[in-house]
Amino acid sequence: MSTESKTETSVGQVENLKEKVIQAIKLVYDPEIPVDVYDLGLIYEITVYPVNNVYVLMTLTSPNCPSAEFIPSEIKDKIQQIQGINNVEIELTFDPPYSQDMMSEAAKLELGFL
Repeated sequence: MSTESKTETSVGQVENLKEKVIQAIKLVYDPEIPVDVYDLGLIYEITVYPVNNVYVLMTLTSPNCPSAEFIPSEIKDKIQQIQGINNVEIELTFDPPYSQDMMSEAAKLELGFL
């Protein structure tokens, strides 16, 4: 058995880890909105690499969001608490700009948009 196969993660394990990452992200809320950042539509991309590194591309509701400092770091902290995760990189983007269309149906219902 090679060393590489011990450190590599199978496709099924990557998907399982990605689900754990999503659940961890769902623990983070914008303090001004009673919906988690995942259902709010702030997460554009989640990539779990076979070496258990995680990359998250996200946005905020606006470039002037008062929570801009703590939301990305809280997401990173929650993901790093998952057993087996190595490195976590959070990238913030405003392209495309956030819109309410990015919210899940549950979030729209919770906020009275449906």
